[in-house]
Amino acid sequence: MARVRFLDKNLEADVALGTSILAAAQAAGAPEGSACGGVCACSTCHVYVEKGAELLSEAEEDEEDILDKAFDVRMNSRLGCQAKVLKEGLIELRISKESLDAYFNEHPNEVRD
Repeated sequence: MARVRFLDKNLEADVALGTSILAAAQAAGAPEGSACGGVCACSTCHVYVEKGAELLSEAEEDEEDILDKAFDVRMNSRLGCQAKVLKEGLIELRISKESLDAYFNEHPNEVRD
């Protein structure tokens, strides 16, 4: 098991190895966007990995191509649908503004905190 912590939201989830960051967000109740349903066709699940990047799968070419179209891309940017937990430990991340905006557009009845 690994622990995924969403820093700005004070939420976390313990997840099995092989779980994506997007699935961890859903398990934790974190507001991470997923307009394409998690198939690497958009950048609405864009996150910033602050700690534990070495515990995740490497970014592949498809993910990098999508991130090229994302907003405010940083060295620690990943797509939550593509980043899979491969090793036990603590992963800390922040959800990008792009992802938060997408989530609340997808869930108009939810209130931003």
